[in-house]
Amino acid sequence: MKVIICGAGQVGWQIARHLANEKNDVTVVDNNADLVRRATDTLDVQGVAGFASYPDILDRAGARDADMIIAATYSDEVNMVTCQVAHSVFAIPRKIARLRAQSYLTAIYSDLYRRDHMPIDVVISPEREVSEAALQRLSTPAAFDTESFLEGQAQLLGIQLGADCPVVNTPLRQLTDLFSTLRAIVVGVRRAGTLFAPEPNDQLFANDQIYVFSHNDDVDRTLEIFGKTVKKQERVVIIGGGNVGLAVARELEGRVNRIRAKVIEKNRAQAERAADALERTIVLNGDGMDITLLQEANIDRADAVLAVTDDDKTNLLAAVRAKAAGCPMAICLVNDPSLVPLMSPLGIDAYINPRATTVSSILRHIRHGRVRGVYSIGDAEAEVIEAQVLSTSPISGRLIRDIDFPEGVLVGALQKGDKVIRPTGTTRVDEGDVIALFCLTADVPEVERLLQVSIDFF
Repeated sequence: MKVIICGAGQVGWQIARHLANEKNDVTVVDNNADLVRRATDTLDVQGVAGFASYPDILDRAGARDADMIIAATYSDEVNMVTCQVAHSVFAIPRKIARLRAQSYLTAIYSDLYRRDHMPIDVVISPEREVSEAALQRLSTPAAFDTESFLEGQAQLLGIQLGADCPVVNTPLRQLTDLFSTLRAIVVGVRRAGTLFAPEPNDQLFANDQIYVFSHNDDVDRTLEIFGKTVKKQERVVIIGGGNVGLAVARELEGRVNRIRAKVIEKNRAQAERAADALERTIVLNGDGMDITLLQEANIDRADAVLAVTDDDKTNLLAAVRAKAAGCPMAICLVNDPSLVPLMSPLGIDAYINPRATTVSSILRHIRHGRVRGVYSIGDAEAEVIEAQVLSTSPISGRLIRDIDFPEGVLVGALQKGDKVIRPTGTTRVDEGDVIALFCLTADVPEVERLLQVSIDFF
C-alpha cells in the first residue's frame, strides 16, 4: 500500500515507523527539512520537504497513485486543506486528518460538514482520545495502563509489581494451576527496560511491569492477586481545565454513580470557560502546584489527582506535590516519553501518553481486513491486535498450541459468539472467532500474515 504521511512530528514519525516496518510504501511530507531528514535517515521511507497542502508538494510525494493520506501536521487548517486537495486534485481514496480545535470537531461530529464539502474519511481528535484514556485510568486506578477489547468484555491491564506482591518468584505455569478459574493471562513483561512475551516457566519479580489480559468480570480479582488494592474512586482533583480536563470533568458529571471532581486551572479565562460549561463541578483559578490551593481543593481527601495541563513538568511536579499532601493516587499526562522512567521514582502511579493514544487510534483506522482494534504499548514496543478470524486464515480450525506464532506473540483472549474465554493450548480457533493478540512490534507483519489481513485495506 502507498501511504503519504503529512507531518513528521512525534505522531507522524511513529505512524511512518509502523507502516514502513510492515513493508508499505511510505512517503513523509513536512515543511521542516530536518524532521524529514530524520525520518528518511532512521526509517525505510521517502521524504519530501514542503507544505503538505500544496498540490505540487503532494504531487512530488506520489499523490497520483497513493492509496491513503494521513494529515497529522500541527495545524488543523493545513490538515483539512490537505485532505481537500488530496480528494479534489488527486482522488486519493482514503483520507485521515488529526484535528484539535473543538470548534471544528463540533461542526464535523454534528454533520455540519458533509463528505462532499470536507472529504475527510476519519477525524482523529487527540484531546478526545486522551480524555477517554484518562477516564479508563480512573476506572482502574491500580493499573498504570489499561485498554478495553472484545466489545468491553476484556481488559489489558498494565500492573507494576511491588515487593509485597504475593505471587512474585512464582512460575507463570504454577499461577495457572493455583488460580484455575481466573480468566486472566500475563502476555507481556517489562524488566530492566526490556519488554518481552513470557514463557510458561518464567517467573515474575518485584519491580517488573506486567501486561495482563483479564475478563472484565475478573479485573478486581486479577489486581488483588498481583498485590493491588481495589478502591472505588469517589473524589478526583483535575489539574488543568483545558479541553482534556473539561471533557473528563463533564463525563464524570454525567455518570449515574457520579464522581465528585474539582478542577484547578491557572488561566483565568480558561477557568471561567470551564466553570460555565460545568454544572456541579467546582473550578478553582490558580496554580496546581500551589500547596495552599491544593489544600483548598481538599487534596488529602481526594482518591486521585489527574494532572492534564499542556506542560509535562507542571504535570509531574503537581502530581508529586499532591501525593506529598496526602492524595493516594496520581495520574499524569506526559508527552515526552523520555520522562516516563521518572514516574516510578517520583511515586506517580499511572501516565497517559497522548502520542501513543493518537497513534493507536490512527492505526485502528488504517488496519485492514477484519482488524477491529489496535493498541500501541509503550514507546511503540508492542501492539495488541484484535481481529476476526477469517476462513482463509492459517490459524482457522487449529489448536493454539499447533499455531506457529512468533516468540514475541501470545494470545490474550478469544471471543466465541458472545462469550469471551481464557485461551489455552488446547483451545481451537475457528472461523468467526475474535482473537486478541499481544505481539512485539517486530512480529506484527507475521501476525498480519497469520490473520490474513494484509490483502485488503478497505
